[in-house]
Amino acid sequence: MTETQGQVAIVTGANGAIGVAICEGLAERGFEVVLVCRSAEKARRASDEIAKTVAQARLRTGIVDLSRRAEIYAFAERFAGRLDVLINNAAIAPRRRSENPEGIEMEFATNVLGYVWMMQAFEKALLASAPARIVNVASYWAGDLDLDDLQFERRPYNNDTAYRQSKQCNRMLTVAFARRWSPSQITVNACHPGDVQSTLSHSLGYGGHESPEQGADTPVWLATDPSVAGVTGKYFSGRRQQSCQFAKDARAIARLEEICAGF
Repeated sequence: MTETQGQVAIVTGANGAIGVAICEGLAERGFEVVLVCRSAEKARRASDEIAKTVAQARLRTGIVDLSRRAEIYAFAERFAGRLDVLINNAAIAPRRRSENPEGIEMEFATNVLGYVWMMQAFEKALLASAPARIVNVASYWAGDLDLDDLQFERRPYNNDTAYRQSKQCNRMLTVAFARRWSPSQITVNACHPGDVQSTLSHSLGYGGHESPEQGADTPVWLATDPSVAGVTGKYFSGRRQQSCQFAKDARAIARLEEICAGF
């Protein structure tokens, strides 16, 4: 019996190229994996693909629009049992600005607030199963943060700029949540996954030179490897801790955390 058998992981964006590979990596290690997808059809296709690769995969699904706080909290209310790992992986990069039904710009709502709401909604489950780990899939492609215009209400919307901003937010909020939970046994780390051809990369106008398995390697490693047990608030790429310039701006992190709390 492996160390992780009996443990449970939630993966958002589980139907994407990297998401499927992350789920496969966790399933191979004995985790029961909860695939969070936007639609039942996407969840079914992803589950079928994973089951073909990992014969004994134990899979569940959750159908959630991650741009909507109410749907995330309703999912958390329905969730039963332990939760050892949460991997926030879902990301979008629509080419035109749009808003969710609550009037929040979609890329900010999904890529940033979706991460925040998932961490908040599943805090009790993670604490009950501690030691537990959160992995925020961010990117080296980060920057362009404007705390006065997070939703591109004044700036011209550009999906690449919005994506870079969202990934900077992910890295900054990782530091904030790691600090918030520092007395507990929940660790929170961020990582660059890898450059993989996907719907997301095509939306941003580039391809990718790594396989989905290579892209999933660092997130899965952060979620499972004993060598990073207890490590929190850090940013990784290629299984190596990297210096993060955004983690050093305590004032901006505090302001971003306050803004997100307002939603």
